[in-house]
Amino acid sequence: MTQIIKTTDITRRYQMGTEIVNALNGVSIEITKGEYVAFMGPSGSGKSTLMNIIGCLDTPTSGTYILNNHDVSHLTENELAEIRNREIGFVFQTFNLLPRASSLENVALPLIYAGYGKEEREEISLQALENVGLGDRAHHRPNELSGGQRQRVAIARALVNKPSIILADEPTGNLDSKTSYDIMDLFQQLHDAGNTIIMVTHEEDIAEYAHRIVRLRDGLIETDNINTNVRRAVAAQ
Repeated sequence: MTQIIKTTDITRRYQMGTEIVNALNGVSIEITKGEYVAFMGPSGSGKSTLMNIIGCLDTPTSGTYILNNHDVSHLTENELAEIRNREIGFVFQTFNLLPRASSLENVALPLIYAGYGKEEREEISLQALENVGLGDRAHHRPNELSGGQRQRVAIARALVNKPSIILADEPTGNLDSKTSYDIMDLFQQLHDAGNTIIMVTHEEDIAEYAHRIVRLRDGLIETDNINTNVRRAVAAQ
């Protein structure tokens, strides 16, 4: 299997006033292409900090992070932004859609940064929306969509650049149970298609969809286990 992520003894310290906060205390983890991993842990465990470093939104204080055979541990902000746009698709709890833009325009955003022309952007973005079942909502704005539809737009946007990794931060946190299961079914389809998915969640039933569960506590990995009881979404049963 091709290794896509390798962190070695990474730490992350923050200055909070006069206090030093150790968010990560030496985390080493390897993730291979095509894995479906959930990060879990209580508030302050370091799971979000680890997600931010893996997503190139932050850099470690010490240690190394190799992403697709490139050391990205200490890149500049501009270099990190370039890596993010090329390698990583983000799905957030709050969707992070532009309110005045249509679904199509929201999905096309990463393609603008990647330098695609308007006609090609629209064609690729419409296909991405169709892939998540929203081809007929291409010209609707976020306030004309349900929560589940907004998250599907966000997933289409995350996929539009064909990233190496999909990072999902509490992707069902703002959704009701049935819609959550529908979204998790979509993630399962994405994983079945070969996508590498890393998800942060505090919900045990959502984590059960992942094939590997990494639990953090006090900035360290507490357990890292293959999930032998993978749960399939209700919609897939």
